[in-house]
Amino acid sequence: MRDSKLKASDRREKILNLLKERSEPITGGTLAEQMNVTRQVIVGDVSLLKASGEPIMATSQGYIYMAETRDQLLFKKTIVVQHTAEQTEEELNILVDHGVHVLDVLIEHPVYGDLKARLEIASRKDVKSFLDRIASSKAAYLLELTEGIHSHTIAAADEDHLEEALKALRDKGILFES
Repeated sequence: MRDSKLKASDRREKILNLLKERSEPITGGTLAEQMNVTRQVIVGDVSLLKASGEPIMATSQGYIYMAETRDQLLFKKTIVVQHTAEQTEEELNILVDHGVHVLDVLIEHPVYGDLKARLEIASRKDVKSFLDRIASSKAAYLLELTEGIHSHTIAAADEDHLEEALKALRDKGILFES
């Protein structure tokens, strides 16, 4: 369903309602098509919504409204891992299989300093989608810039899920520990 010529404030309200109704991300392109505007207009609208305090997050899968998800994930931790690009799927699946959300990835680049990207990966479906986008875009993994060393902010509903996930990563030799 496409809307023609919505007022900007009405369009932003509709975008907000669509994001609140969905538990999965919506791409900027999909929103642009539904609102009958360009993707750049959507980027501006979402920026204004975020500036007004709405907990909208831009992820590699699209935009997502984060209020409820963030409230449920009480335990957060930053971990450092090291692995090859080919082990990315294994690493992410270990985490999500233990009920852990992978919120972001961060590398320390020798020239640019910290480079951080939001991931918001919470299921095997999210892992597959992320890997498919990397493959189809022929983009490099950030870990390729740092000999595989990178960190993730991870979150879960309880501390046991985090600890079990860390043990599994440790057992596979993925968790970076000095």
